[in-house]
Amino acid sequence: MNIMKKIPNTNLFRTIVLIVLSVILASLNPSIAEAQKKEQKKPNIIFILADDLGIGEVGCYGADNYKTPNIDKLASQGVRFTNAFTAPLCGPSRATILTGRHLFRTGATNQDATGQMKPTEETMMPAYLKQAGYASISIGKWGQLPLGPSDWGFDDYLKFKGSGVYWNTQDKGKTYLLNGVETELNDKEYMPDVMHKRLVEFMTQNRDKPFYAYYSLSHVHTEILPTPDSKADSKNIYADNVAYMDKLVGQLRSELDRLKLSDNTIIVFFGDNGTAGGRANAATIGGRRLIGQKGSMQEGGSLEPLIVYWPGVTPKGKVSGDLISAVDFVPTFAEIAGAQLPKDKILDGQSFNAQLHGEKGNPRASIFVQLANNYYVRNVDYKLNQTGELYDMSKAPFEEILIPVDTKDPKAIDARKSLQTELDRLNPAGGYIDNGDGSGRHADKAKSKADKEAKKKNKKE
Repeated sequence: MNIMKKIPNTNLFRTIVLIVLSVILASLNPSIAEAQKKEQKKPNIIFILADDLGIGEVGCYGADNYKTPNIDKLASQGVRFTNAFTAPLCGPSRATILTGRHLFRTGATNQDATGQMKPTEETMMPAYLKQAGYASISIGKWGQLPLGPSDWGFDDYLKFKGSGVYWNTQDKGKTYLLNGVETELNDKEYMPDVMHKRLVEFMTQNRDKPFYAYYSLSHVHTEILPTPDSKADSKNIYADNVAYMDKLVGQLRSELDRLKLSDNTIIVFFGDNGTAGGRANAATIGGRRLIGQKGSMQEGGSLEPLIVYWPGVTPKGKVSGDLISAVDFVPTFAEIAGAQLPKDKILDGQSFNAQLHGEKGNPRASIFVQLANNYYVRNVDYKLNQTGELYDMSKAPFEEILIPVDTKDPKAIDARKSLQTELDRLNPAGGYIDNGDGSGRHADKAKSKADKEAKKKNKKE
């Protein structure tokens, strides 16, 4: 008997058999289908942005005077980067993080100018991730950024006025905005706890879909006030604040465990700029102070703690010296999320997703940092600024050694040439020119003068 005569379409028969077998196997072992579904789900991304926190205040970076066990645990389970940079003031830094573009392209060259960016001209992270099916929330400081989070694509938000809000005893801490509704901060309510609670609510509501959380902390920006854990006789309120910030990181991880979201959530911890000037002397590593601080164009202004923990992906306890720029978060998160980035707009970032998987990837040759009309290009060993000054960075972050213009050192000569080529390619002078007071803090000299006079008056009083 010729079997093929009775089954005219062998391919169709095989397909039917495979479908039937798949159904039978799935019914016998439902966990197979669940595992496949879990494997296909995109990872959640929680981006924790500390305010005014430098590497000298994080334990795993060698901080002498501060303890951060929960952040250190993240590092022990993930990747800790030692050459991650951003703009040295919060407004320009946050604009860089969220747009993936250098300041001379967006015009966010100083704190005031940052507020002039428009959604019709720039795109922020949540808008890119929304195309890939991500829900998003902005929690905490919105600061010098323009309009409100919802205008830039965030689905949910809680924001407070200005920076460093903790209690309603502060003038700017009386109320906060929750999705456009002005809400009172009650007596004895601690703003960082309110923020944490809202984030947990959002994660609970969106646990069945991928989400992106821009978690912009109050800590450790001034005004530094006692935390709920501070003892009445505490000798170091600032250290209390660092400790409470670290505690919140631990609480977040506990909530992820409770919601069964830990295995599919990436936690990124980063700082928006270096330690503020008044605290920089205590932010030592191995007894040494970093050169520079918040607002300066030296290492202490822009070098930031960056830790990424992605369960089952990041190598445990890996320390990477690869150069990372704040503009790199947009392409990295987009690649992870499967989001498409525009081809008709210049994005300056470079994905470091490969490094998160423990691969070599394509490390940056250099990074670019700007504030006002001051800027530099830096590779691992040298730094060249807008005036043509070349620095030996072999002793960074504690020293920056100015190299004579007439040096005969072939390495320095080659470095100057390559870094100048990169500056020429970027052409910062061809973009937005900062017309502020030069500090990066103000858009006009009159406001700068008024602020200085107000500070003098407050000191006298």
